[in-house]
Formats: sequence, structure tokens, C-alpha cells
Amino acid sequence: MAESLGGGYAVILGVSSGFGAACALELARCGLDVVGVHLDRRSAMPMVDELKQRIAAMGREALFFNVNAADSEKRAEVVAAVAARAAERGLAQPPVKVLLHSLAFGTLRPFLAPDSKESVTQAQIEMTLDVMASSLLYWSQRLVEGGLMGSGGRIFAMTSEGSTISWPQYGPVSMAKAALEACVRQLAVELAPRAITVNAIRAGVTDTAALRKIPGSERMLDSALRRNPSGRLTTCEDVAKTVALLSRPESAWMTGNVLGVDGGEHVAGC
Repeated sequence: MAESLGGGYAVILGVSSGFGAACALELARCGLDVVGVHLDRRSAMPMVDELKQRIAAMGREALFFNVNAADSEKRAEVVAAVAARAAERGLAQPPVKVLLHSLAFGTLRPFLAPDSKESVTQAQIEMTLDVMASSLLYWSQRLVEGGLMGSGGRIFAMTSEGSTISWPQYGPVSMAKAALEACVRQLAVELAPRAITVNAIRAGVTDTAALRKIPGSERMLDSALRRNPSGRLTTCEDVAKTVALLSRPESAWMTGNVLGVDGGEHVAGC
């Protein structure tokens, strides 16, 4: 049985699939209730409902919101609802122990396409940066300044090798990942006096729905499998176990890092 993290909420942005869903389940096993933020159409709701049921079956609360995590008004509504629910349940303050940023919604287009109509636009760049990078800051501000996260809090953001290398049509997301890592560093310094840690998780190439949307994803999967010295691809569960481990008090001196969770894939090179 997973070792308890002592109760409270894990706020997971992008909870409905991939890393977000795996982390929700693992943190629930460790004793945290889950505040899940996702943006899904009706066709995906059976999958979301199943996830909520699995969390409830562990005896944990699943408080889910089907909203745009990058919308400032919706963000305020979610945080207010969490504060109200925590007070209603009489949870120890501050109630939020973990924030995981796992939003994977951005534009995949070349900067300069042969047909200029296919080149990425300013609006698409700004949307990608807002969703996949800037929103980490805004959620952190809301939770910390609102008194919902304090000493012992853990903030994690999902990054990728794409923050430092080029893949076809990945430029807008690569920009966002680089900005996300910069945000992690700055937050780590500013939140250190409050004893809140902030780290980026650089997962190895993982076969998720988000990865499958990247042009050439099959080649990426094949290449990662060939070069990974551990002999397999990274899984969402690998990442979830790492997030749970780093959510423990013993990790309090680890902050401001980009942490590889990839079985040695990154250091093995090409």
C-alpha cells in the first residue's frame, strides 16, 4: 500500500488523461483528495467519470471541473469552490498540498511554412504560451496568495526534451516548454522562503494521446525505444510514482530543477 501523504488536496490541471490521470490515481492512493481541472467534450466524459469513480473507490474525494484552465474567471471560480469545500469539510489549512500542471493543448505548426497560410500565427503562439506556460504562474498565484497552499506545498510542471531541441512543427510548444521551465526557476526562488518547492518533470517519450498529435510521433516513439538504456518507453505511471515520491516531506530541499524521469533516455543521446 502507498505511504500516506497526510491528507489534503492535489490540484491537477489536465486531469482527464495521460500524466494527469495517472498522477491523480497515485496521489489518491497516497491519501490526497483530487481537484481535477480538464476541458473535454461530452464524448470524453465516460472516461472522466471512470477516473472519478476509481478515486472515490479509494475513499478519496474527486472534485472535478470541466473548464478552461487558462481562463482567469474560471480559475478564480475553481479556487473559490475549493476553498469553500475545504472549509465545509473542516480540512486543515492550507488544504492544497500539490499542484500539478499537465496541460497539453497548443498549436503544432511550422514557424515558416512553404505556404504562408500554414505558418503559425501570433494568436496561436500566444494561446500556446498562455495555456502551456503562463497558466502555471497564475494558478500558483491564486493558490498561494489565496492561502490555499503554504509550507510544505509542492508544485510540479510537465516539460519535455522539446524545450531544448527542435522537432518538426513543434516550435510553438517548444517555446512554451522553455518558458515553463523559466517560470519554474523563478517560482522556486520566490516561493523558497514559504517552504514551497517547484520542479519541472521532464518525462521520457511517453505514448499518450497528446504525443500522438505531434507529426512524426511514431518515429519519436521508435527512436526513444531504441536509445533508452532501460529497454522500454517511459509510462505515465513512472511519472506518477515520481510525483508522489517528491510530494513527501523528505524532498523539501529539492527545488528549481528540471528532473528527468526517463530510465536514462535523455543522457543516452541519439
